[in-house]
Amino acid sequence: MEKPKNQTMVIFGATGDLTYRKLVPALYALFNQQMLPEKYQILGVGRTFLSVEAFREKMNDGIRKFTENIHLNERQIADFISMLSYFQMDMSAPEEYSRLKATLNEIDRKSDTGNNYLFYLSMPPSMFGVISENLGRAGLSTPSNGFKRIIAEKPFGYDLESCLELNRQLHEVFDESQIFRIDHYLGKETVQNLLVMRFANGIFEPLWNRNYVHHIEITAAESIGVEGRGGYYDGAGALRDMLQNHLLQMAALTAMEPPSSMEADSIRNETVKVLHSLKPIEIEDVPRQVIRGQYTASTVTGELIPGYREEKGVNPDSRTETYVALKFYIDNWRWGGVPFYIRTGKRLPARVTEIVVHFKPSPQGLFQKDETCRKCNQLIIRIQPDEGILLKFGMKQPGPGFNVKIVNLDFHYSDLSDIHLPSAYERLLHDAMTGDTTLYARADAVEAAWKFLAPVQAFWKNDPEQKIHGYPAGTWGPENADDLIEDKEITWRYPCKNLTDDGIYCEL
Repeated sequence: MEKPKNQTMVIFGATGDLTYRKLVPALYALFNQQMLPEKYQILGVGRTFLSVEAFREKMNDGIRKFTENIHLNERQIADFISMLSYFQMDMSAPEEYSRLKATLNEIDRKSDTGNNYLFYLSMPPSMFGVISENLGRAGLSTPSNGFKRIIAEKPFGYDLESCLELNRQLHEVFDESQIFRIDHYLGKETVQNLLVMRFANGIFEPLWNRNYVHHIEITAAESIGVEGRGGYYDGAGALRDMLQNHLLQMAALTAMEPPSSMEADSIRNETVKVLHSLKPIEIEDVPRQVIRGQYTASTVTGELIPGYREEKGVNPDSRTETYVALKFYIDNWRWGGVPFYIRTGKRLPARVTEIVVHFKPSPQGLFQKDETCRKCNQLIIRIQPDEGILLKFGMKQPGPGFNVKIVNLDFHYSDLSDIHLPSAYERLLHDAMTGDTTLYARADAVEAAWKFLAPVQAFWKNDPEQKIHGYPAGTWGPENADDLIEDKEITWRYPCKNLTDDGIYCEL
């Protein structure tokens, strides 16, 4: 892979969990593989008073606990930790940014990092505009004497109005080519492999359309609850936290037309076309196309799990959804009439994310009377865990007659034992260092996604008594979620099942 130019990464919100659990372990993994620039520095910025030594000690602990699929080398860890420093400041105070600029100039002088800065906003969206404006005032956004790039964490806004305002604020200071809106699901190897599988193989693309596909289903299930983040989550919910970004972006990659090249803008042009082609949801149709739920108390593998409203920081009368399922259509020639079903939720039976293409049944049921799509061919693209691809098809059972058994043809990335499977943040951070925006969301993409969901948000806001369905923790969501599926003989795919009393087995 391309070696990035010398640079300094500035992480706003460096004392938070994201830096500790994801960013710094991913950067260490890149260092371990010799994929960082020759001269590289990391400056953590936070409000907390913290010594450089204390910051390094905390990040050292994060590396040891959360680095994935990398052998930990003590000498390498020490060398990497020496690149870290810490700067305490009030990020809302404009006068503080002159101190920050002086610190960065000193880092450049000592480490020869070339005035190249990558700013990471590990902050709430309400701070994006404040920080970018202050960077601009301090002269830290102009790329004339070295590149200046900014990474914005999700959620990018809370609705269409706030998204438009955030884009306006960022564009006052940074050019669109300098802005990297991160969606860590797009950094997962299997999501990227979706493009290769479709466009490098002649056997899939001819079938990837309304003539052969019955429906497409995308699931992003989490087994955990709000994990002590009840205050944040109660103001976000599953639609903002997962569906608007991760799931709609995966749907766009699944449904996009072949790009003219593998350049960033060519790929992003096609995903944006999909988002613009989403058939609008009318306000009156929201109850028929969207189901929201909230987990309730339950006993899971012998442990009593509190309900969402009993979680710390959550309003006892909260109507925030921890589960949302959505049915929609794409109004274009390739996908006209094909339903897409997407769902996400917390406290489901297992952590699993997958895209499932359900193909139409054969035109004549020679071997079975069942003419529904319950036993149709399925192509399952597993994003996490146990990343891989599985094709389900019918084979004759040994013995008399023509009894059909569904069998699997599968591939697991774990079978490639000699190849490092990078974490999503490894890939995305490296791309930002080199200036590759392919796997980052563009302004028009996030605006189109929020515009599509605006009627849903408006309906929930204007009709607060609209039902929110309870579901026991450890189950697959509200019982009526299957009502979204148009064919009443078909349900959502349930990829995981109980294997033992204390374990879950996920097929692939």
